[in-house]
Amino acid sequence: MTAALFSRGKGRRAVTAACAVSLGLVALSACDKPTPLATVTVGSNTVTTEASNGCYGDGKDLSSKKFKDCLSAKPEKTIKVTSGDKVRIGVDPEIAKSSWGLIANNPVMAEASKETYRSFDSDTLFARQNPQTGQTTLEKKVTITVAELGKSSQGVKGIWRFTLERDS
Repeated sequence: MTAALFSRGKGRRAVTAACAVSLGLVALSACDKPTPLATVTVGSNTVTTEASNGCYGDGKDLSSKKFKDCLSAKPEKTIKVTSGDKVRIGVDPEIAKSSWGLIANNPVMAEASKETYRSFDSDTLFARQNPQTGQTTLEKKVTITVAELGKSSQGVKGIWRFTLERDS
């Protein structure tokens, strides 16, 4: 009786379409939601990254173990910097809304920022001060960490990491 309602061609097409829609929904549900982006620009060169796998709490603070793991993870993006260059750090408005900070060899920002964009002198980012002698040296390579600050004073919602290499 059902065969009388659908011809063979229409029935197969309907089943194929239903399967395609179902597979599409399954594929979409398996995708991770993208994290907000952080960007580093030096001159006309730009690198952008999402938070490393597991290093974004999607609005919640990272656990202290996850935070430590994220700080030790190797950055995926590297950019060359010449002495005297301005290094521009940009964050998505979502990160800026809750505020963010930047750490290089030393804390770079005195206070958290709610701006989407900040500029830094490259020599400041590469400077490392010896705590015993007070002498400052410039490193050849530095990892910078952008941290979205959390709800508590010690909390962090996300971590984005980049490597800066001096090109001198």
